[in-house]
Amino acid sequence: MSTTVFVTRVWQRKAALAALAMVVLPYLTLSAVADTDRAAVEAIIAEYLSKNPDVVRAIVRDYLRSNPEIVQQALGEIIRRNMPPAKPAADQAAAIKAQSAMLLNSPRHVVLGNPQGDVTLVEFFDYNCGFCKKAYLDKFELMRTDGRLRVVLKELPILGPGSVEAAQVAVAVRMQDPGGEKYVAFHRAMMGAAGQANKASALAAARGAGLDMDRLERDLANPETKASIDESRMLANSLGITATPSFVVGDSVTTGAAGISKLAEKIAAARR
Repeated sequence: MSTTVFVTRVWQRKAALAALAMVVLPYLTLSAVADTDRAAVEAIIAEYLSKNPDVVRAIVRDYLRSNPEIVQQALGEIIRRNMPPAKPAADQAAAIKAQSAMLLNSPRHVVLGNPQGDVTLVEFFDYNCGFCKKAYLDKFELMRTDGRLRVVLKELPILGPGSVEAAQVAVAVRMQDPGGEKYVAFHRAMMGAAGQANKASALAAARGAGLDMDRLERDLANPETKASIDESRMLANSLGITATPSFVVGDSVTTGAAGISKLAEKIAAARR
């Protein structure tokens, strides 16, 4: 069984249980769950499942249709829990130093902000990452207020096939837009969109950003597209990055939607 199939099956079970916990219980009488412990409630749910499979399936289906973000959240949490722990800070610092040339100056990434800036903020992200979507405006605000900041963006698709497809389109966008203006429009559209990121949504964002769609399709088949993503994965593995978003500033890695203040502190520390 492939990793993708395994994760999908695990997610389906987790999503069903989560939906049941939030949706099925309201259908049960209050007296049935009053003054009971968790085991008793689980037994009630199990009995309800066995007696009303069609109703439960309809409830879960309707709930997931109304709340599609549950899919991303559940899948992301499963992958996060099964990833190896992050490297100790000292090991990450050594890895950052060893990989600094590729991390900071590879031609296979997008550079925003001041190209000659004195500090570089590197972000590893996934277009299906909810925390990436929460944090994506932070880097633009930091660039707006800090004219000496250089920002490097690296696609790291870890949340399933849709993420890989979206990252591939993003690489193709970068390949035909060396100035980065259309890439930024594409990136903003993807990060601001609701629902699942995949090839269809990424192509729509690219079209909206004014890309040459015929060339983009050709670039998707270019080996450079895969090589770019493979490079980001190799760097992430070397640095012990196991989740998105992850930010590299100076000799340290910050994971999660850290917020502007924390990132600004990291940037200031790197300048000292």
